[in-house]
This record gives sequence, structure tokens and C-alpha cells, in this order.
Amino acid sequence: MRRRPSVAGCKALPPGRGPACLPPPGFQRPRRIGVMRLGSRPTALGLMLLYAAVVGASEAEELHYPQGEHRADYDREALLGVQEDVDEYVKLGHEEQQRRLQSIIKKIDADSDGFLTESELSQWIQMSFKHYAMQEAKQQFVEYDKNSDGTVTWDEYNIQMYDRVIDFDENTALDDAEEESFRQLHLKDKKRFEKANQDSGPGLSLEEFIAFEHPEEVDYMTEFVIQEALEEHDKNGDGFVSLEEFLGDYRRDPTANEDPEWILVEKDRFVNDYDKDNDGRLDPQELLSWVVPNNQGIAQEEALHLIDEMDLNGDKKLSEEEILENQDLFLTSEATDYGRQLHDDYFYHDEL
Repeated sequence: MRRRPSVAGCKALPPGRGPACLPPPGFQRPRRIGVMRLGSRPTALGLMLLYAAVVGASEAEELHYPQGEHRADYDREALLGVQEDVDEYVKLGHEEQQRRLQSIIKKIDADSDGFLTESELSQWIQMSFKHYAMQEAKQQFVEYDKNSDGTVTWDEYNIQMYDRVIDFDENTALDDAEEESFRQLHLKDKKRFEKANQDSGPGLSLEEFIAFEHPEEVDYMTEFVIQEALEEHDKNGDGFVSLEEFLGDYRRDPTANEDPEWILVEKDRFVNDYDKDNDGRLDPQELLSWVVPNNQGIAQEEALHLIDEMDLNGDKKLSEEEILENQDLFLTSEATDYGRQLHDDYFYHDEL
């Protein structure tokens, strides 16, 4: 798997894995869709600060990629979760594991030629991402729908997230910087909620709630996501995001001879990950690839990684024999969602 060039004081991480360097306290890292809403309820306004989120992600990455190298058993521990889930995995016998894994392999093999290509693996991983995102959204919908009437209102969303209904004046800024930051985020969520509500009813249906939680999965939300990002980052109003706008409030220390390491990493992301036409600015589609998680890129990286590690005869594809010989690696990869698919008959059941 390709890794970013490391710079002094920074971990080398693959694209999409989180921050490779920590910015200094107070730096407002540009917000991606979903960063501030992952179904968890903040206990105080301080939890909404982006720096705290970055620090938490960094600590997780240190466990997942010590010295920039992938620690496979972390994936299984992280996704199997609590001890009873680990016990359930252990109780699944070797033969049953293989039976279910063989069933999954056959489903990944879209053309039934007996081999898994990069494209087939990538498509399967993307489908897995979407499946679990949808399952999570459906679970959240039930939790948010307090009166069980089949819709989630804005008040119900607030009660689930914050234990109370919050109502900010759209036109009145707050004096406290932290509270004002939260007000801005809350108003943006409200706008997205209203956009997801296509029928203008009193609340969101399940389909509309999915559009609110995962706008990257719904076509009618795309333009809104782009416009929201432009409003936040396009300071000169030219319809693009320059490198300076991408970096936000950063200004080089006039006493320093060069930029700090974390800025070098951010610039590398801008140039190599987002600015596809190399014109020094992000157009609306390039901007979309920044603010919306790039599942396609992550899936392709993982597919290439699996083939590099497991392809024993150098034909750039995987046979069932090669996969079974490297079963542990396959079960600690995104191709099986780190073994989770072996416990989800949606994936290994014959009627998928």
C-alpha cells in the first residue's frame, strides 16, 4: 500500500487514515462531512473543538500504525469490539470460518472466473462500506425517533444529540468563541437537515435521514455539500478553494525559515490527493473529494495492498487457494470488514 512520504516528526500513514501530523493548538483543521456527527452525543461544548478530535484520531493511529507500519491485530480488536464479540469469533470453528469465507470469495468474484481482481476487491469493499453505513443509520433512526412515528424531527435529533432542544438565532453571533463555533456547526447541521427533508414534512423519513447522515451516498445532496464547503472555505468568492484557503487560518511564523512539518503534510494532501488538474486550486468536484470521505480511494488502496501481500504467483490477482493460504491476513482486512462479514449472513448467505 502506498504511504505518504514521511517528514520529520510525523508518522507515515496511507491516504484516508487520518492526520499524519498534529497542528498546533487552536488551528481549525478544515471540517469533513460527518466529522462532528458520528452518532455520539457531546457532553460539553468543548468536545466540539476540532483540535480535540484531531488528537483523538492521532492516538488511535499510533496504535493502528506504530512507526507507520500496519498492526493487523488492532483491526480485529477494534471491530470485534467488546469481549463477548471476541469470544463469538473464537467460537466460530476453523471449518465454518473457511466455509463462510469461501462463500464470500465467490461473491466477490463477479465474473466467476475463479480469481479476484483489484477492481472486484475494490467494488466489494465499497459495497461493504455502504452496507454498514446504511445499517448504522437505520439503527440510529430508531434511537432518534423518540415517539416511534416513523419520522425524526429536528427536536428529536437535538434531544438525542444534546439532551435538549437547541435554538440559535441565525443572525446573532455569540461573544464566546467556543459557543460561537458550536452555533455555526449547529446551524450547518440544521441546514443539511432541512435540505434532506425533500417532502417538507414535519420530520425525516428513513431515506431522508440517511441523506442527512450520509449525504455522500445520495445524489440530491451533492450540490448542497459543495455549496456548504464553498461558503466555509472560499473566502474570496471565486468558486474555488486555493491552497491558502485550504490551510485556513495558518500564517507562517515570521521568525521561521520554513513551514512546520504538519503544514508540509497538508500541502502534500492538497497537491497529490485533491488538486487533480494541478492548477493550484480545488474546483467544486475536487472540493467534494476533500470534504466527503473518499471510500473509493480507500477501497482501491486496500485492494492493491491485499494483492501485493497475497499474490504468490505474480499474476496480479488472487485465487481462492492464495486467499485461504493467507486467511488471517484476509480476515484482518477491509475486504471482510476485519472478519465481521463472517458473522453477517448478508455477506456469506447464498442468496446475496
